[in-house]
Amino acid sequence: MRKIFMALGFILPFTTTLPHTSGVHAESPAYTKWGRLAVKETQSKYPRANIIDYLHIGAETKDDLTIEKFKLWLKEDNREFGVFVTIIYSTKSQTVKNIAFQETEQ
Repeated sequence: MRKIFMALGFILPFTTTLPHTSGVHAESPAYTKWGRLAVKETQSKYPRANIIDYLHIGAETKDDLTIEKFKLWLKEDNREFGVFVTIIYSTKSQTVKNIAFQETEQ
């Protein structure tokens, strides 16, 4: 037991300080929450399709609203197509106001 605790004593300080000293950050991008919602809502709208690619296009803020834009690439049977997903939410409360979908062949 003593060796295990000693080994952990040496490992834990390195694992907790390594990201800070190496400049590597393990934080998720700010849009991660909204990307998950875009994927979830797209899966709900297209239940027979597989999502095979994902792109965060960007975000913009207007007044007290934020607009997040994503493009997901889906495959259903022999058809592949894109779906633009736009999520509008209150910047302050993080409450979703609208989710819109627009299909594209490109």
